[in-house]
Amino acid sequence: MAKKDSGKDRLDENELNKGRRNFLKQSSVLTALAVTPTALVKAAEEGLDEKAAGYFEKMALSIEINGVNHNLSIEPRTTLLDLMREQLALTGTKKGCDHGQCGACTVHVDGNRVLSCLTLGVMMQGKKITTIEGLADGDKLHPMQEAFIKHDGFQCGYCTPGQIMSGIACIREGHANSDEEIREYMSGNICRCGAYPNIVKAIADVKKGGQKL
Repeated sequence: MAKKDSGKDRLDENELNKGRRNFLKQSSVLTALAVTPTALVKAAEEGLDEKAAGYFEKMALSIEINGVNHNLSIEPRTTLLDLMREQLALTGTKKGCDHGQCGACTVHVDGNRVLSCLTLGVMMQGKKITTIEGLADGDKLHPMQEAFIKHDGFQCGYCTPGQIMSGIACIREGHANSDEEIREYMSGNICRCGAYPNIVKAIADVKKGGQKL
């Protein structure tokens, strides 16, 4: 005979589920805080909302993107990619796999290429970020952007922002001395349209031109 469900059993189950949710919430926050600078944690504590007592739901963040300073309040679990796309409307950087495997979300952090989908926004305190939107100087395109157009280095265009950002970094890093080397150091950027030969030509052309990147 089936056991009759009592109101008390349902209440206990609800409390248990609530406790699980709170535990998961706290765990995700503490994981982010474990790699967060002490100064940033202190800033978050000072600005903690009373309704969020016991949790660091919002944290203070000062960041420069494409030469513009932003003072923000973000959740510690927010990625740099989501921060840029959802809070700052910088949608040029694409969300592809969201697992760091396709390179579509590549941006520059202090001049180095970074996968923004795997980078916590809170870790960018005081950093200088450059996205695809920050490359052109008004109507004058960046040399890599011009080269991609010249050599038809894209088809659907979805991966192109990440390809361009990685292509610039590839040259800066000194890894564009041959077609084979370019392919190797661009291997983290996937083009599902298969425009790889033209992408390599574009990067090699910019390298040959010797422009300052």
